[in-house]
Amino acid sequence: MGLTGIAVATAQAALPAGSNKEFVPYLFYPLGFIAVIIGRAQLFTENTLYPVALILSERKHVLDTLRLWIIVFFSNVLGASAFAFLAVKTASLRPDIADNLRELGRQALVGSNSHIFWSGVIGGWIIALVAWTVSASTWTIGQIMVIWLLTFIVGLGHFSHCIATSGEILAAVFSGQVTFGSYLKWLIFATSGNVIGGIFIVTLLNFGQVKAGESPS
Repeated sequence: MGLTGIAVATAQAALPAGSNKEFVPYLFYPLGFIAVIIGRAQLFTENTLYPVALILSERKHVLDTLRLWIIVFFSNVLGASAFAFLAVKTASLRPDIADNLRELGRQALVGSNSHIFWSGVIGGWIIALVAWTVSASTWTIGQIMVIWLLTFIVGLGHFSHCIATSGEILAAVFSGQVTFGSYLKWLIFATSGNVIGGIFIVTLLNFGQVKAGESPS
C-alpha cells in the first residue's frame, strides 16, 4: 500500500512549479490498491465485505472473523510502518519525494475527529464497493479499471483509509514532524469509519439485496 503515497509524492515532485499538483498526481494513487487487490494480498478494509457476508449467510465464523481482522489489521499497519521507515530513514527516496510524502502525512491529520471518522466512513464504503465490484468482473483489465476508478476518488477526495494513509502519516512521524500519539488517535477514528462504511453501507445493504432476490428453495 506504500505505492499509493510514493506514486503521488513522486508525481508531485516530477511536475514543474505552478502545475496542478492536486489533480494529476492522484491519477497514480490507485497503484497500491491495484497491486494489493490484483495480487491477492490481504487488505484490512477488503475484509469488511467477504467475511461479514459469510457470517450473515451461515450465522457463524464470528470469532474467526475477529481473529482475521486483528491479524490482517496489525500486519497491514506493521507493513505501513516498515514502508515509512524505509522511505524517510534511508536514502531510498530523493529528498523532494520524501518531503512530499511527509507533507501528505501532515495534511492527512488536518481536521476534527468527526471529519476523520466520517471521511473514513466514505473511504470504507468505496473500498468495500471495490471488492464487491471486482468480484463481478471477469477479466483482469476490467478489475484494474474498477479499482482505478473508485480508489482514484478516495485519493482525490482525501478520504481517510486506515492502511493507505498510515504509510504517509508514519513517514511524518518517523521524521519527527508529527507525534505518534496524533497518529494513533487518527488511526482509531479512521479505522472505525472504514469498518462502519464497509459493513453497513456495502455489505449489509448488498447482502440484503442479494438475499431478497434469491428464489425460495
